[in-house]
Amino acid sequence: MLVFTIRRLMQSVIVLFVMSLIVFIGIYAVGNPVDILINPEADIAEQEATIRRLGLDRPLWSQYFSFLNSALYGDLGTSFVHNEPALELIFERLPATLEIAVGAVGLAIVIGIPAGMVAGLRPDSLIGKTIMSGSILGFSLPTFWVGLMLIMLFAVMLGWLPASGRGDTVDLFGVPVSFLTWDGLTHILLPAFNLALFKMSLVIRLSRAGTREVMLQDYVKFSRAKGLSESRVILVHVLKNILIPVVTVLGLELGNVIAFAVVTETVFAWPGIGKLLIDSIGLLDRPVVVAYLLLTVTMFILINFVVDVLYSVLDPRVRLGDMKS
Repeated sequence: MLVFTIRRLMQSVIVLFVMSLIVFIGIYAVGNPVDILINPEADIAEQEATIRRLGLDRPLWSQYFSFLNSALYGDLGTSFVHNEPALELIFERLPATLEIAVGAVGLAIVIGIPAGMVAGLRPDSLIGKTIMSGSILGFSLPTFWVGLMLIMLFAVMLGWLPASGRGDTVDLFGVPVSFLTWDGLTHILLPAFNLALFKMSLVIRLSRAGTREVMLQDYVKFSRAKGLSESRVILVHVLKNILIPVVTVLGLELGNVIAFAVVTETVFAWPGIGKLLIDSIGLLDRPVVVAYLLLTVTMFILINFVVDVLYSVLDPRVRLGDMKS
């Protein structure tokens, strides 16, 4: 297990370095923030002074190595627009995005796995066909349209839930969170469900396919032959084995949910990092965009690492195979 973990950590460091180079070059090759940040009526001396202050007068390789050196100490640059550390701006809004992202994945698990298992155990029943039809709709309907319909139904017509904002927050270890207040929970429900719909459909189909496959395995038939109850067979033997692909996919999807919650945050006016990213791109605020992308890459790497470890725990053959290669 130790060799497996060390090898995955080394791979993660290499990937992070390569991605930092690609992100830095890609972002710094797009547009010139000087054209937006400097007053057009400013004279040449003022323009040159601003360019030097932002460090844009140096060659690209020099800027990158300076950025890399600072990044090793946790400094990903200072926002051109806000004149604040880019990471601080992101971390101020990250808890809001994490709340709806974790809520979305939680809903996908709580609803998707049981629904998929029911559809797999009773594929020809009315409830099984209904669940699969609903999963097709979850894949097909655009996120922004579903969000608008949820607002129209539950906020405008029924008046049960708020349409936008984050609601009341309380500090948890110094971090403002809204899921610990009733008002905050009511604000989370709609955006979290909207964000979860696609993932829920994915989990349903994975769980159904896994259940159908596992039910045909010899160890399930043997468990039944030993006289184990049907609930024990399903909850122990079937559920554990279908969790392997579900955990892998959900781990990757958690990174996607965090990184690409922009549409949901926009529709529900949710104060997360998605809105900050859109504003920063429009203003060519390079440090914030680079910091956001690198933070996203780091989250993907960490999530993949955790998924690999969990996968090896659920299926020891993966760990043994990696050690032999």
